Amino acid sequence: MNITLLRRFVAVAEELHFPRAAQTLGIPLASLYSSIDKLEEEVGQPLFTRDGETRLTAVGLLLLPDAQKQVAAAPAETKKPVKAGGKAKASKGKGRAPVVKGQPKPYKKRQGR
Repeated sequence: MNITLLRRFVAVAEELHFPRAAQTLGIPLASLYSSIDKLEEEVGQPLFTRDGETRLTAVGLLLLPDAQKQVAAAPAETKKPVKAGGKAKASKGKGRAPVVKGQPKPYKKRQGR
């Protein structure tokens, strides 16, 4: 099982509230829901009951201690560095003159063929 999915499962199991868990993890709520759905697909059983109040199912209760051990044993999650801006572009001087058909560019010799 993916450690990221287990981290998200443990966060929801501890909070028993999807929006708070998403806020704690710093991820979008939709991403949290899809992660839990993937984990439920891997396990083959639902892990939470979502009718009104969020609660762990019997399978979720069995998975929680093992998931907590794996999360505790895993190395801390590293944040990806944030890139600032895009590629630097070379300066083009004062800008380009508009191209007009039929007129040669100023200060340029015509290219021979």
